[in-house]
Amino acid sequence: MKFDLHTLEDINLLGESLELECKLAQGQDGTGEVPKDFWRTYSAMANAQGGVVLFGVQEKAGQFSVAGLKNPAKVRADLFNTLNNRAKVSTNLLNDADVTTAVVDSRNVLVISIPAATRKQKPVFLNGQPLGNTWLRLNDGDRHCDEETVKRMLAEHVEDERDARILIGFGMHDLDDESLRIYRQMLRDEKPAHPYLEQNDADFLKSLRGWRRDRQTGEEGLTIAGLLMFGKWAAIQEAMPHYFLDYQERPEAKTELRWIDRLVPDGTWTGNLFEFYRRVYRKLTSDLKVPFTLKDGQRQEDTPVHVALREALVNTLVHADYTGRLSVLVVKRPDMFGFRNPGRLRLPIEQVLRGGESDCRNRILHQMFLLIGLGERGGSGVPKIYSGWKSQHWRPPALQEKVEPEQTQLMLQMADLLPEDVLAQLKSRFGHQFEELDFTGRLVMATAAIERVVSHKRLLEICEAHSHDLSLLLSRLVRQGLLVSDGKSRGVVYFLPGESLPTPDLVFMGPTFPSMDAGIARTTSEHSQPTSEHSQPTSEHSQPTSEHSQPTSEHSQPTSEHLAHDSEDVLGFWERDAQGRMLSAHLDAPIVDDLNKLEPTFLSALKELAQEPAHWSRLERSRMESVILSICQDQFLTLSAMSQLVCRSPDGLRQQYLSRMVKSGSMTLAFPTKPTHEKQAYRAVPGARPLEATESPSKTP
Repeated sequence: MKFDLHTLEDINLLGESLELECKLAQGQDGTGEVPKDFWRTYSAMANAQGGVVLFGVQEKAGQFSVAGLKNPAKVRADLFNTLNNRAKVSTNLLNDADVTTAVVDSRNVLVISIPAATRKQKPVFLNGQPLGNTWLRLNDGDRHCDEETVKRMLAEHVEDERDARILIGFGMHDLDDESLRIYRQMLRDEKPAHPYLEQNDADFLKSLRGWRRDRQTGEEGLTIAGLLMFGKWAAIQEAMPHYFLDYQERPEAKTELRWIDRLVPDGTWTGNLFEFYRRVYRKLTSDLKVPFTLKDGQRQEDTPVHVALREALVNTLVHADYTGRLSVLVVKRPDMFGFRNPGRLRLPIEQVLRGGESDCRNRILHQMFLLIGLGERGGSGVPKIYSGWKSQHWRPPALQEKVEPEQTQLMLQMADLLPEDVLAQLKSRFGHQFEELDFTGRLVMATAAIERVVSHKRLLEICEAHSHDLSLLLSRLVRQGLLVSDGKSRGVVYFLPGESLPTPDLVFMGPTFPSMDAGIARTTSEHSQPTSEHSQPTSEHSQPTSEHSQPTSEHSQPTSEHLAHDSEDVLGFWERDAQGRMLSAHLDAPIVDDLNKLEPTFLSALKELAQEPAHWSRLERSRMESVILSICQDQFLTLSAMSQLVCRSPDGLRQQYLSRMVKSGSMTLAFPTKPTHEKQAYRAVPGARPLEATESPSKTP
């Protein structure tokens, strides 16, 4: 994205559309140098979605000031010298055009545009060692990557096909015969003369690459693809402990704590991908209104909407990272369909939207679906989803990635761009101010009303405005009081006055979906009212069965994932990771909220870290702060959970330690707008150390 920087206002606009970091970079002699902490930012931005770093600019509390560089040419030369030093930086992603000098308020500023690294370039790390030296950009901050994240990057780097690995000890007995039989029948219907149909099951599976032999090692057996596609639930669980599939149908287009239909692996069916696809596709399309059209005298049941939903479902299954800690999730509501898979996109999102190029994570699974006529080749799947939705004049789909936990989300809303009832409500609420807006301004306001919280990036998908013009429009709408903004840099979001961003109650209480402002009516469409089949749930669904009322495993209890930054959390509930920590899309790290839900080994490790304060009633301040920092590394702890671990009262902990540590910058709050909330949670800032001790050492058992 090209921006001409001449004034502080230009820097503000740049920060709203791109990830932006400002560094004074003055050096000891005042002529300028590459700051040491730049390399951490370089690694973090490259491993996320890229960004821009400005040397010679300072940002404080959202306000920019320009100091400039006396010798930008020298700083630029030093930058490239270090970039090409493999002992310092694993990969140089920059070329000459990525590092330019701009004159802002008559001072020289070095503009460094850092692109997102490709799958084959990640992880971008420092000091010659990926473990411990890899960073990731999260919420305008550089976060140290844990070992699991780095290993996942390395696996993505090495394995073009994540589903080709041979599973030692697994065999044909781990497959479901009925799934294989039905797949054969679907292949026969699609391609009656296909040569695979003449083979026995073992050879058939080899032809599908569900079973293979490694020529180098001589190992032979079932592949991950074969097991996931046709396997039995018990075998899949054993091979892929994080694997979980979830379909939910919710009855209304609003916040909902219940479902009227849910499908999860529960032992009553195979739990494999093939059967999940067959069951869920029927549910997704069961009440679509199909227009009556004829082709060659035959009624056409397959509309562009059917094609879009089929492609979205297949895409979700074949692009999922089944080693990730989230489930595959499909949600159906009267106003939208939502799809989520663990794992980020392997290509830049702009390329995915353009189509024409493909980098499928599970290529064997993709080929299995293609063989029976499901899915699209050559990177045309997502464009087909968008064109199917456009054919109905609905709002463009929302495709997005999240870095933590790693996931890809797709939301398909069945709502017009400018619904009449929404326009009427906006006119009633804002009067002549709204009526004086041009088409783009009204479209921005209607989108904020329908989707509740929007970002610069999401609005670019809907509007045809240039990025710079859109930034100016958003700033004007905020000044006029028509919109409210929150956040900074690329994390800034916009919403109607009176809306509120997520709070602890939203994170801990229940699943939330995009909703309208209290004064705006929900948009309607042909799908906006549940059918009679769903408007009065049957006894089977009105009181969830034991299977649903107390679900087991890490996916057991729903809680909120409220629509927030960049239209996040459209699927609307949380899960627990393998350690029993709660995962919420509002937070950039897992949260320990209940010690009783933690995995025993992990809980023991936390107790080991907290053994000093648990044993001693008094402890010197620096030791207590060290313990707090150690148990809050890479995770949030609620005040109640922390107080149980260190055997101190919640109020005493907050007053004597936590408030001081937050103020000093060594701890960060999960909910900055609610500092004293009873469910407040705390996380250690990477690299933070205890403050100097202010009391003499003292231990009293």
